[in-house]
Amino acid sequence: MPTIVIVDDRVTNRTIFSKISSSVQNDVSVVTFESPTEALSWLTQHDIDLIIADYKMPDMDGAEFTRRIRTIAHLVDIPVVVITAHDDRQFRLAALEAGATDFLHSPIDHSEFKTRVRNLLKLSLHQKVQRGRADALAQELKESELSRDRVLRDSRERLAQVIDTIPAMISAADRDGRCIFVSAYQSNLAQSLSEAPLHGDGDRDVSAMFGEVHQAYHRSLDSVVFDTGQSLPGLEEDIVDGDGERRTFVTTKSPLRDGTGDVIGVLTTSLDITDRKRAESRLAFLAHHDHLTALPNRTFLHERLQQELARGRRGDRVFALHFVDLDRFKSINDGLGHYVGDQLLKAVADRLKQVVRGTDIVVRLGGDEFAVLQIEASGIDDAALVAQRINDVLDEPFQVDGKEMTMNASIGIAMYPKDGKTAEELLQNADIAMYRVKVSGRRGYQFFTEDMLFRAQKSISIQSELRRALANNEFVVHYQPQVNLATGKVIGVEALLRWLRPGAGLLGPRSFLPIAEESGLILPINEWVLREACSQGVRWMNAGMQGMRVGVNISPMQIQRENIANLVLDTLDATGLPPGLLELELTESILLEHAEAASPDLQALRRRGVRVSIDDFGTGHSSLTHLKNVPVDRLKIDQSFVGDLQTAGSNDIAIIRAILSLGREMNIEVLAEGVETVEQARRLQAEGCDLIQGYYFSRPRSAQDFETLMQQGAHEWLASLHV
Repeated sequence: MPTIVIVDDRVTNRTIFSKISSSVQNDVSVVTFESPTEALSWLTQHDIDLIIADYKMPDMDGAEFTRRIRTIAHLVDIPVVVITAHDDRQFRLAALEAGATDFLHSPIDHSEFKTRVRNLLKLSLHQKVQRGRADALAQELKESELSRDRVLRDSRERLAQVIDTIPAMISAADRDGRCIFVSAYQSNLAQSLSEAPLHGDGDRDVSAMFGEVHQAYHRSLDSVVFDTGQSLPGLEEDIVDGDGERRTFVTTKSPLRDGTGDVIGVLTTSLDITDRKRAESRLAFLAHHDHLTALPNRTFLHERLQQELARGRRGDRVFALHFVDLDRFKSINDGLGHYVGDQLLKAVADRLKQVVRGTDIVVRLGGDEFAVLQIEASGIDDAALVAQRINDVLDEPFQVDGKEMTMNASIGIAMYPKDGKTAEELLQNADIAMYRVKVSGRRGYQFFTEDMLFRAQKSISIQSELRRALANNEFVVHYQPQVNLATGKVIGVEALLRWLRPGAGLLGPRSFLPIAEESGLILPINEWVLREACSQGVRWMNAGMQGMRVGVNISPMQIQRENIANLVLDTLDATGLPPGLLELELTESILLEHAEAASPDLQALRRRGVRVSIDDFGTGHSSLTHLKNVPVDRLKIDQSFVGDLQTAGSNDIAIIRAILSLGREMNIEVLAEGVETVEQARRLQAEGCDLIQGYYFSRPRSAQDFETLMQQGAHEWLASLHV
């Protein structure tokens, strides 16, 4: 009855593995242990056929458990499978080096697990049969009263029948160095290496056919076995086969004894472990390289930085670390698919390798982030030259999957020793410098400065305070009226976030929203603003202020990461605000970069009655191509065009006229932002723009102040327009 031993400290795993193993065949016996120590104690007293062990266990890991199994004589060649849930390939490599036959990654595929158990169990049972035959033969030899030479001659044929079924090089030699027998596998391999025929039994020396060095090596090992009477296990040797392929064998030398216990020969067993060595080599490579681009990975970079730092401490050396982040890669990856994105990353990796110097190292840190370690940097000018070459080579169009696309990069540079004395400091500071390029408009490079570190630390501090502000209800919403010039009627408000920061007073969004965007906190903050603004709209409606539309800003991150339609509709249902009284304000950058992703959600909201406006209109580059696909109710002229209306020779009025004409042709409302003077209001009204928002009528106000303004009447200020 075959016996399988399962060792795992988790009862759920033991139950699952036991159930699958029992289903391999009817007569399988499964024994389970929670503790590797208890299992080892039991295994020394029992004969089993297969061992399955978890890698991570309390008193010892799977690698150590396997290593101890291999010290138990009757378990030396029993198959051992190690199961690990770790992605780190070092765990698998450690298990293989300890003598594991195979490993599986958890969570396991049950069909794969069952198949591997069945195959290994068959192999184990086959080997057990062969060992039984060999043991019977050894017993026969021991009990025989035949002479030494007669025993060797009569056993030759029986041994050959046993060993010829095994895919391994197995041979025996006597004290005179004569080859007594050789397996078919070894004979065929040796024959493929030489045109000379094999001689008669006692005269041939197959090992010589592998070369004089091989022959001398094995004879020296045989001498050690004869002298000591001890086995020599685990000897690795490379042999080039008949096809010119280098193969690796692990060899064990064991003494052959006669009935009196004297050593009369040496048994040599060499197993082909080429595939296992290649797997180990592949795992070792992947532990330090990126699987997609084959570039060194973050682990490799960290180790190499440690080496360069050690060299730098011993002498007056300078080197540069370039942190390279691709610009707008996510839009390509999302819009064209991950296959195209992966091919583009490989193409970028190839270009980076081409442009750097021979001593430089290109690394993929992960995602769309790369690094270049410039080891022989003579100074800042030299580092700037490399960064510029990187930008220049990435500017050239890429041809990927039949599509032409462009790619830029933001590069941050940290210099050793000025910008960091450790690997962590250099990576952090190069990353900080890269971020400054991002916020400055992308595509370029920046050297790290202490001021950047101060701002980064301040940003981290503000992030922490923003989280606290959410929890402590420190945010408030102010409302800026939107007015019809012709009637003087307030048609709606824009909800604008403020932070009542302890010790700092009321802060506007420019002081903290960029940090909220960077950290992802913009999502819960904007959800809070949406809910608060909708709730306030309901309170005004109940107070008799009918038809007061509330505008709420939507961030690009909300379009990318959230189902904005569900969020808005759920909020409307929860607060009771009619959909027609909510207007979502999107920046022109969303229209430019995320129109395809945003359009389905916006169409769904439009069908429910929610309005959509485009904020800061006129500052983008290609939004007109998307207006026909995205449902838009209102365009808001950016205040930068309004501020210079009275300046002689200004082109702003031409832009405003074009936007107003576009609105009329597409039946879209147009509202001018940032109106601060009566002159600006008059000029806009003269051009046909009746909707305005700005300090000329009112600054953003608290909900209570806005109610007071409405109670006082909103028509008196219109008289100044007609003076």
